[in-house]
Amino acid sequence: QAHLVESGGGLVQPGGSLTLSCAASGIVLSTNGVAWHRQAPGKQREWVATVASGGATAYADSVNPRFHIWRDNERNVVTLQMTSLQPEDTAVYYCTTTRRGRTYWGQGTQVTVVS
Repeated sequence: QAHLVESGGGLVQPGGSLTLSCAASGIVLSTNGVAWHRQAPGKQREWVATVASGGATAYADSVNPRFHIWRDNERNVVTLQMTSLQPEDTAVYYCTTTRRGRTYWGQGTQVTVVS
C-alpha cells in the first residue's frame, strides 16, 4: 500500500518562505510523476507543480518562478520550496502520484500567509 505524507507547512508572513516535503512509502517516486496541488478555503483545488519521472518540472503560472520542485531519489522524497509567499498562497497543500492507474494523495499540510 502506497502512502504519501506531507510536512513543512506553517504560518509565515508575506514575503517569507516555506519548504514542503512529500515522503513516500510503498511506492518509488522516481518511477512516477509527482505533483503538488493546493486548495484554498472556498476555492477549487488547483495544480501547483509537477516533477516528472524523468526529472522535468512544470509550474502553474501563479507560482512560477517563486516555487521550486525537486525529487530526492535516495530519500524517496519530493520537495516544494516556496519563496516570496503571498496571502493568496494560503491553502492546504497536497502531493499526489499515480501508479497503475490509481492516484494517491497525502493528507495535506496547511500553509498560511498572513501579516
